[in-house]
Amino acid sequence: MGQCGITSSKTVLVFLNLIFWAAAGILCYVGAYVFITYDDYDHFFEDVYTLIPAVIIIAVGTLLFIIGLIGCCATIRESRCGLATFVIILLLVFITEVVVVVLGYIYRAKVEDEVDHSIQKVYNGYNGTNPDAASRAIDYVQRQLRCCGIHNYTDWEGTVWFKQTKNNSVPLSCCKATLSNCTGSLTRPMDLYSEGCEALVVKKLQEIMMYVIWAALAFAAIQLLGMLCACIVLCRRSRDPAYELLITGGTYA
Repeated sequence: MGQCGITSSKTVLVFLNLIFWAAAGILCYVGAYVFITYDDYDHFFEDVYTLIPAVIIIAVGTLLFIIGLIGCCATIRESRCGLATFVIILLLVFITEVVVVVLGYIYRAKVEDEVDHSIQKVYNGYNGTNPDAASRAIDYVQRQLRCCGIHNYTDWEGTVWFKQTKNNSVPLSCCKATLSNCTGSLTRPMDLYSEGCEALVVKKLQEIMMYVIWAALAFAAIQLLGMLCACIVLCRRSRDPAYELLITGGTYA
C-alpha cells in the first residue's frame, strides 16, 4: 500500500514538473501582457511601482522552467539532494507568489485613486496632434474602451483643446465605430460614446491586476502539491532506500 503511494507520488511529481514548464510560459505571458497594457495606459496611472507584481511574476515564470528541469531529473534519478533542493526552491517561489498576491491586492485598491488623480491632467494636456504624448493615449483609450471624456462627452468643454479649437466638437475618437460620417460635433451627441473613460480605465487596470493575482494563486496551489509529493518521496527515501525506482537502472544520490 505504501509502495503504491510512493510510486503515485513520483508519477504525479513528474507530471507536475511538466506542468511547471507550461506554467513558466503562461506566467511570462501574463507578465508581458501587463507590461504591454501598462504602456497603453501609463498616462492614466503614474505609479510605476504597480509593475512590480508583473516583474516578479516574469521572474517566477523563468525560475519555474528551471525548477521543472531540476524536479524531473531529481524525481527520475530519485536523488535525495536534488529533491531537497527542489522542495526548497519551490518553497521560496511559493513565498514569492504569496508576495505577488498581496502586492496585487494593494495596487488593485490604489488604481481608482491613481486614475482619479491623473486623468484630469491627461485630458488637459490633449492637443490633438502630438502622437507620442497624452493625445495618442486619450485617442487610443476612447477608441479601445468606447468612451468619451472623463465622466461623459461634456467634460471636453472644459479642456484647453476644446477652447482653442472653438468648433464645438470633441475628438473623432469619441465617435461611435459604426458611424462613418461622424464629425465629433456636440450638436449630434447621439453619434458619440455616452460613457466616460475614467470608470472604464479603472475597471480595465483592475482586471489586469486580477489576472496577475489569479495566475499567482493557481500556480501556488500546484506548487504546494509538488512540495507535498516531493516530501513523501523524500521521507520514504530516508526510511527505506530499497524501495522501487521509478525507472530501471536509476541511481541514488
